Amino acid sequence: MPDKYNVSTSIILSPMTVEKRIEAFAKLGEFLSQFQPEGITKNEAVVMNDMFFDPFNMQIKRASEFNGWFTRDNVLIAFSKWANILNKSNLNKWISSYDLSKVQKKKVGVIMAGNIPLVGFHDFLVVLISGHELIAKQSSSDSYFLPLIAKYLEYVQPEFKGQISFTEEKLTGFEAVIATGSNNTARYFDYYFGKYPSIIRRNRNSVAVLTGDESHEELQQLGEDIFRYFGLGCRSVSKIFVPRNYDFDQLFTAIYDYKVVLNYDKYINNYDYNKAVFLMSQFKLLENGFLMLKEDKSYASPIATLFFEYYDDESTLQQRLLDDKESIQCLVGKSDRLNMIPFGQTQNPQLWDYADDVDTLSFLENL
Repeated sequence: MPDKYNVSTSIILSPMTVEKRIEAFAKLGEFLSQFQPEGITKNEAVVMNDMFFDPFNMQIKRASEFNGWFTRDNVLIAFSKWANILNKSNLNKWISSYDLSKVQKKKVGVIMAGNIPLVGFHDFLVVLISGHELIAKQSSSDSYFLPLIAKYLEYVQPEFKGQISFTEEKLTGFEAVIATGSNNTARYFDYYFGKYPSIIRRNRNSVAVLTGDESHEELQQLGEDIFRYFGLGCRSVSKIFVPRNYDFDQLFTAIYDYKVVLNYDKYINNYDYNKAVFLMSQFKLLENGFLMLKEDKSYASPIATLFFEYYDDESTLQQRLLDDKESIQCLVGKSDRLNMIPFGQTQNPQLWDYADDVDTLSFLENL
């Protein structure tokens, strides 16, 4: 009669298949689907719910205590977006272009940003789905949700145990690196990680191109691109290009419902501070009480501010945007010529929409 403990050990030591990894993340998607902006509803059929539902619910309630930008609504929006994406159909479609069976497991260090809730989750997912071991260094601004998610995955699929670790110290013991930071920190990353296979991400911002022919509904949807996560994400629109003599009143009218940002002290404080700085510098501003528009050639605008720039002809603007593509994360508008994203969709990337247009899964496949 075989020793049941030896049988169990052989199962644990067997390689985890990509099918098992997909199944685990699909179950995570089902779990996250309980946390919606419209309300949190416990589904008794969800795997491991008795153990994890209450800790997640509590962490959502406490998120803004650790980071004032992580409001309940924004956290639940982030959860719901990942819940919609993490299903077997999407995951299988995503990986179908890769041969993950040839991956030789490496220790991949990931340095994560923390500007919006779960901003590091895609890197977390791509490392694990490819079959590598993850060593994550999180931002102190967003350090509570991923460890909970990791524990959930370990209980749903025990073969993840030992494959996920977090560190608050200097990143060590890695064989490849994915690092996200500012242009300044990227120079440090280049120096420190240059001898390793790496992806180093820098500052990028998103821009919208308006023609003046947008409908009220389209401009309302643009408001989502501007204000979701208080404009802190690289996929948040921080600048618009408009034709000469553009009527800004139609934009202000369309985004009026987003005045709810005034309910949050951190946003109000930034609005007041940046307005004072602009006025002392005698900059000309257009503003509606919760958003300032400033003419500026830069792409990265301060919180509560939207930069704008006039254009005279579309072809010149297209060339400008192509020349500046290394600074731009998303282009929003109605033109098909520059692969633009529809209004209101910047915060809804698919699994295959990679940051900075760098195919992270291909990078990990070929380590």
